[in-house]
Amino acid sequence: MKSSLPLAARALGAALVLSLLPAAGSAASAAPAAPAAPTAPTAPAAPAAPTAPTVSEREVMPHLLALQRIADRNGGTRAHGTPGYAESVAYVRRALDRAGFRTELRRFEHGGRAGWNLVADWPGGDPEHVLLVGAHLDSVAEGPGINDNGSGSAAVLATALRVAESGLRPARHLRFAWWGAEELGLVGSADYVGKLSDRERGAIDLYLNFDQTGSRGTRQWLVVQDGPGADEAAGRAFASWFAARGLATFDVGVGGSDNESFGAAGIPSSGFSTGISDCIHEACDDLANVDPATETVSTNALIGVVWQLAAARS
Repeated sequence: MKSSLPLAARALGAALVLSLLPAAGSAASAAPAAPAAPTAPTAPAAPAAPTAPTVSEREVMPHLLALQRIADRNGGTRAHGTPGYAESVAYVRRALDRAGFRTELRRFEHGGRAGWNLVADWPGGDPEHVLLVGAHLDSVAEGPGINDNGSGSAAVLATALRVAESGLRPARHLRFAWWGAEELGLVGSADYVGKLSDRERGAIDLYLNFDQTGSRGTRQWLVVQDGPGADEAAGRAFASWFAARGLATFDVGVGGSDNESFGAAGIPSSGFSTGISDCIHEACDDLANVDPATETVSTNALIGVVWQLAAARS
């Protein structure tokens, strides 16, 4: 984290006209019934969203272990402009390439050093209606950044891999991204948004951001749903997912992470966080700073809502 379904209507019933013409001293006779009014055809129902899969700790935590080991090999950090960040990008990109994503590195400069955003597109879906899911991959210089934000990056990666494993055929085009230099002021995501053409920017229906998804001691999930730039429908989808499992949420606005870059460009956003951990921006933000159960719940929430939002254009 930066410092700081149309429903079909059915016409029912028929008109029955009875004409009784009794005459004095004669038998009553009934006129034949009028034919029933034709029933309006039923409009085809919109296809239901496919059932979302789930993941276990064994499918999420290995990504965080890999990021920890990368930091350990590189002076305890995965910050912008360091070998630790470059190796982190390479790790995520290899997994996506093997799964069949189209990946691209987008370079930017900050502080005299090259930075990289990793963008991955899943084939298919309407390119004029993009659902973009992202998290920042960099840490601060002072630590490995395993909760902030290895956790969000791992949750997004696990979701992308589930898309591939399920062979999902979304209505919207699905794009995943891992941003660089968020810790230095949302630099990577701002660079990405700033370089989009008007058409590219207009094609993004919604951006979902995940920053710190595995904090220990989590009692509620902070869901982006309030205020300017927040997508209320997406926020409600996350809140409903948690509520169905008896988990508390708290509505927050856009701010404090890469949602800001998209909000500034008029692109609606949502997502969530588990809040700031005790070791934020310190060397102790290591693997032990992440609660596996919380990280797994967060990942499954992300998967569930992505499946829902990917099923329909908006």
